Amino acid sequence: MKFGIRIPSIKKSLSARTFGKLNRKIKNAVIPFYGKKGTGIIKDSKKAIYNKIYKKTTFSIFNIFKK
Repeated sequence: MKFGIRIPSIKKSLSARTFGKLNRKIKNAVIPFYGKKGTGIIKDSKKAIYNKIYKKTTFSIFNIFKK
């Protein structure tokens, strides 16, 4: 498990803002529970718990500049 600062990937950020946004809109229209809060624990509980801990133990470099 990682602790501390997360190093952002420009390639992944750009992909999430462009193609990822379109992909999410399509999935949201087709799959009824896509993107709803709490469904991750049902689908893959091990990954959901890992992600929750990871989110709490790390922070983004952009959070430093927001404060």
